[in-house]
Amino acid sequence: MQEELNQFTRNDVWYLVLRPTNTNVIGTKWIFINKTDEKGNVVRNKARLVAQGYTQVEGIDFDETFAPVARLESVRLLLAIACHLKFKLY
Repeated sequence: MQEELNQFTRNDVWYLVLRPTNTNVIGTKWIFINKTDEKGNVVRNKARLVAQGYTQVEGIDFDETFAPVARLESVRLLLAIACHLKFKLY
């Protein structure tokens, strides 16, 4: 996880900004999973970033109840396709 965050900093991908006043901040947490095969050997280590739903305010942060999950592979794929096809992402 720290290696991924260091890459974001090194590539100047994001920067910290001040939180706007009178806003609710949705917390996040990392979920770590060790994928194992049928013999119990660790095959792959997985990590994902999950929003903490209990800090959300209904009607402001969401209309329906859900748990958004961002998989790093999906984000990288989306960014690669957007760059290749010259899409604008917001």
